[in-house]
Amino acid sequence: MFDAQTAFAHQIADASGELILKYFRRPTDVSDKADASPVTEADKSSERLMRNMIERYFPNDGIIGEEYGKENENAEFVWVLDPIDGTKSFIAGVPLFGTLIALLHNGVPVMGLINQPYTKERWVGVVGKRTTLNGAVVHTRRCADVRQAVLFSTADKQMFADADDKRRFAVLYDRVKTARFSTDCYGYGLLSAGCGGIVCEADMKLYDYAALVPIIAGAGGVMTDWDGNDLSENKGGGRILAVGDPQLLPDVLEVLNQ
Repeated sequence: MFDAQTAFAHQIADASGELILKYFRRPTDVSDKADASPVTEADKSSERLMRNMIERYFPNDGIIGEEYGKENENAEFVWVLDPIDGTKSFIAGVPLFGTLIALLHNGVPVMGLINQPYTKERWVGVVGKRTTLNGAVVHTRRCADVRQAVLFSTADKQMFADADDKRRFAVLYDRVKTARFSTDCYGYGLLSAGCGGIVCEADMKLYDYAALVPIIAGAGGVMTDWDGNDLSENKGGGRILAVGDPQLLPDVLEVLNQ
C-alpha cells in the first residue's frame, strides 16, 4: 500500500535536499517567526518547492506545512511537511537536521520519511512494512531498563519552557544512563536504527512528529504522548515520547508522571 505516494516522497526529498544543500554552511539571512523560532530562505524555498510538486501530481490531497500553513487539510490524504527540522543546527552548520515528509490517511500517519541531504541518510517508514535506512531494514535496540537507556532530546529552553514539563523531563534525565541533546528529528532516526532507547520532547507540532510515527513503529518501537496516549488522539499537548523497546514504555511513563 501507498507505493505511489512513497515513490513520490522520495522525489520531493531529492528535490528539496538538492535545494537545501545550496544554502548549508554558507552565509544566509536568518529571521525570527512569531514564536521566536528562526527561519531561513532554505526553509521557505524548500517547502514551496515540495508544495508545488504535491499540487501538481496530487492536486486533490491536502497539505500542512510549517512555513505556509494548511491547505485542504480535511482531505482523505494530507501531506505534512517540515522542510528543515532543526533549523538551529542548520544555521550552525551541524548536520543534525532533516526534512520531514509525512502522509496522513484520514488523519493517521501512514508514511514517513526523514531525509538528511548532507550525510545522505534517508529513513522511510510505511504502515505494514519494515523501516529502512538507505534501503536497508533497521530495528530498534532491545533495552527494557530505563537505567541502561540512552536519551535523545532537542531540550532547549523554548521546548521545556513549561515548568512542569521541565521538572518531569529532569526526573527522566536523572534516571537514564546517558543523554544527548540537540538531535531534533535525527534522534528518532538513530533510535529506529538501534542507537539509543528513548526520545522525549515537548512543544511539538504535527509537522514535527507525523513523519516519525511510522518510522519508529516500523522499526519495532512505539510513540505516544507523556501519558501513554496514541498520538492520533492529540491529547498530549505536544509532549512526545518514543521508545525503541515497547517493554520500556511503562517504566518511562511511570518516571515522567511522578
